[in-house]
Amino acid sequence: MTERLKLGDFGHAGDDVIVPFQVEALDVRGRAVQLGPMLDTMLGRHDYPEPVARLLAECVVLTALLGSSLKFDGKLILQTQSDGPVDMLVADFAARGAMRAYARFDEDRLARAQEEGRISPEQLLGTGVLAMTIDQGAHMQRYQGVVQLDGTSLEEVARTYFRQSEQIPTEVRLSVARQVLPEAGGRSSWRAGGMLAQFLPEAPDRMRLPDLPGGDGESEAAEPVHLDDAWAELLALFSTIEPDELFDPTIGTERLLYRLFHERGVVVFPGQVVADDCSCSREKISAILDGFSDDEIAESVEDGEIRVNCEFCSKEYRFDPAEFTGADGE
Repeated sequence: MTERLKLGDFGHAGDDVIVPFQVEALDVRGRAVQLGPMLDTMLGRHDYPEPVARLLAECVVLTALLGSSLKFDGKLILQTQSDGPVDMLVADFAARGAMRAYARFDEDRLARAQEEGRISPEQLLGTGVLAMTIDQGAHMQRYQGVVQLDGTSLEEVARTYFRQSEQIPTEVRLSVARQVLPEAGGRSSWRAGGMLAQFLPEAPDRMRLPDLPGGDGESEAAEPVHLDDAWAELLALFSTIEPDELFDPTIGTERLLYRLFHERGVVVFPGQVVADDCSCSREKISAILDGFSDDEIAESVEDGEIRVNCEFCSKEYRFDPAEFTGADGE
């Protein structure tokens, strides 16, 4: 039986812990998280320009909120491919709480965008697609859902994804900040937070939402669809969240949940720790190189060795080309 805890029964979950919650009176379930040291280490390793780091941090928070819903030993991978200065974001979440992420960007285009003040997430991404892939492990088929990136925020893209692919009313809030730490000699540190709520009533008809603009459901004769009162209340409460409340450690996830839902009664469940933990290994990279032809191995050699850097954690692996030559003849 899942342990149920009421607010006040325990101390704050703190940083880098995903907190599931339920508001039974509103038929809402959700998850909230504040990311601190884990995120700061992940972003600091790559020394990304600030606009790129902010965008990737949003992606990491969203991936944590989505991935923590996995009920099996698998992995959720969130990836964008677009035509903006930041043309790729990748973040994945393993069921045990291990996370990794990286961003790819064009330095020249990013510099021009910064000069022109075009550094909102929507402007940095541009148009393209966002794919959410669920890897259920060996011998299991992957599931992938794709939604268009059309100049909207990651928050809005997530809402659209659940509305189109899962038919589940979903609300998401994300926030990122770079805070200066006086106690650390003025060093800055990255923090981020987010909250996701889903409307899951027993009666499916209550989950109906108005059609998206331009959708097939639009018709002059169509009967208007009104939001369920409980979901409308949730949206109203979410609209009161200030950006800093999502990541401020002096507020904490539980205190924010209490402020939002104390009149309705909110229950929190034991949290899940998330960690900066890359799954790369020498064995995995060696297995990839084993599939290279002799010509491909020869082209990969530099100064007498093959060097491979993990794009996620920046760890370098070095190999002797002799380990792989002759593969064509086997």
